[in-house]
Amino acid sequence: MRTPIGDAWILADDETEFRAPPGPAAAARLLPSGDTYYLLWGADREFLVPDARRRAALWTSRVWPGALLMNGEIVGVWRRAEGDVSIESWRRISSSERETVEAEATSLPLPALNGPITVHWS
Repeated sequence: MRTPIGDAWILADDETEFRAPPGPAAAARLLPSGDTYYLLWGADREFLVPDARRRAALWTSRVWPGALLMNGEIVGVWRRAEGDVSIESWRRISSSERETVEAEATSLPLPALNGPITVHWS
């Protein structure tokens, strides 16, 4: 099969589902560091995050941050230290989008956390 960045392969058993129209994208997801959605190299990274500066922020030489995914597009990065979640958005986020992201952050399954999750924006 041909993709925007070259040829690709899928299993024959997956073809019907692969060709089906996609369902609606989640309004917001905080993908963890190294999530398979963005575990990519080379041209695949350019396809997912076209801006080179943004790629450098997501795929660092150190521990990768998590990715902020909104409506199927990576629009920022995030990190967590205990109950503090820091989010760096690459575009303007409306107040309703912020509420959706903050709801996602406060729903993170952190069983060892002793207190609430606090979201910080930059």
